[in-house]
Amino acid sequence: MDLVPIILVVTLAMGFNYTNGFHDAANAIATSISTRALTPRVALGMAAVANLVGAFFGAKVAATIGSGIIETPTGPNGLWLVAAALVGATGWNLITWWFGLPSSSSHALIGGLGGAALVAGVGVQWSVIWAKVVIPMVVSPVLGIILGYLAMTAILWIFRNSNPGRVTRGFRVAQVASAAAMAFGHGLQDAAKTAGVVVLALNIAGHHSGNDIPIWVLLLSAIVISLGTYAGGWRIMRTLGRRIIDLTPPQGFAAETTAASILYVAGLAFGAPISTTHTITSAIMGVGATKRMSAVRWSVAGNIVGAWFLTFPGAGLVAVATWYITAVFR
Repeated sequence: MDLVPIILVVTLAMGFNYTNGFHDAANAIATSISTRALTPRVALGMAAVANLVGAFFGAKVAATIGSGIIETPTGPNGLWLVAAALVGATGWNLITWWFGLPSSSSHALIGGLGGAALVAGVGVQWSVIWAKVVIPMVVSPVLGIILGYLAMTAILWIFRNSNPGRVTRGFRVAQVASAAAMAFGHGLQDAAKTAGVVVLALNIAGHHSGNDIPIWVLLLSAIVISLGTYAGGWRIMRTLGRRIIDLTPPQGFAAETTAASILYVAGLAFGAPISTTHTITSAIMGVGATKRMSAVRWSVAGNIVGAWFLTFPGAGLVAVATWYITAVFR
């Protein structure tokens, strides 16, 4: 197959990856910046490195996205399907970014793939979506709230008799490690997801075979997602770092550690492409609830949850519209 179509699809994939940086890479470092544990420049540099390293551990997640969501389409229309899915996911990312809502780039991508596959007559692997997308989508935020609450409760009990100023300074230092762990988990999950889509496109075009990920795909995905973070993540950072709850360093540490742990287990053990957005947001809610329930701005949280539920159909519908609009070129 001619190289031009595959280059265009890879370019679209990196465009989606760039918008992913607006959303999810910002999630990895928003709490550390809001608590002033790290300066934005240092946090972004650390996130870029951690994303790069984490991407090399996301083979299971990449395989799920690349071959587990839809059946591998064949022929030229296969690349059009992937292109429509990527436009759907990117469009939804831009819409929710504009409103500062940390919706899930992961679910936008899966929704785009599902919508494009349905309209193109390609089989959707519903059993895999149920086991590795829907169930984790429900379980991971619940775990985030519960474990975030328990982690913060443990911190409050352990340091109940300690000097507050000293504890705050100590957790600012500890947040360097927890933020790095969160960024690593983001690379493991999200850089790998885009790499999986690129591998799917390469398989369709006959330039690759199997689920193993070429090094250049991983590197490109990690680099582009980091650039997206630097360019546009500030709206999401403000929502996560300040609008849900005014975070302190101990709270930021508890939320990041909780979220990173969930990302590792889901990605390394099960290959489940869970949402880093859902995970860190729910962990922040759980941590904030230990102070008092009213400390969490539940109206903001409700808007975020609403965006979560709209992501699958929203991205899917944009992908369907793209498929029909581009019919004249096929």
